[in-house]
Amino acid sequence: MPTALRVLTLVIGAGFTLQGLGWLVAPSRAAEGLGMPLLDGMGRSTQVGDFAAFFLVGGLCMVLGTRPGGRRLLHVAAGLLGAAAVGRTVAWVVHGAAFAALFITVEALVCVLCLAAARRTA
Repeated sequence: MPTALRVLTLVIGAGFTLQGLGWLVAPSRAAEGLGMPLLDGMGRSTQVGDFAAFFLVGGLCMVLGTRPGGRRLLHVAAGLLGAAAVGRTVAWVVHGAAFAALFITVEALVCVLCLAAARRTA
């Protein structure tokens, strides 16, 4: 994989990993950063657990996927991000959610980045 692509994937993966840790350490700040309130009760448990898992798994797959033999992990990260972008779009079209153009764009671009990095990994 070209060095610039590796570094970009590592940096974004590290950012996702930090976001996941943020959900575990400072969930109110993490929720605010994504434009949502921190829920109460069982909703908070689901919100913190699911978002921490999403960002930690996605980020670590990006980081570890840049290592030789890690190409499949980049596909996992791409799948998570692509599914999130589709889910946001369905939420907008079918369920009346606000159109999250910025988040959808980031998810789509990082998905493509992961696929490109996987393609260029030996």
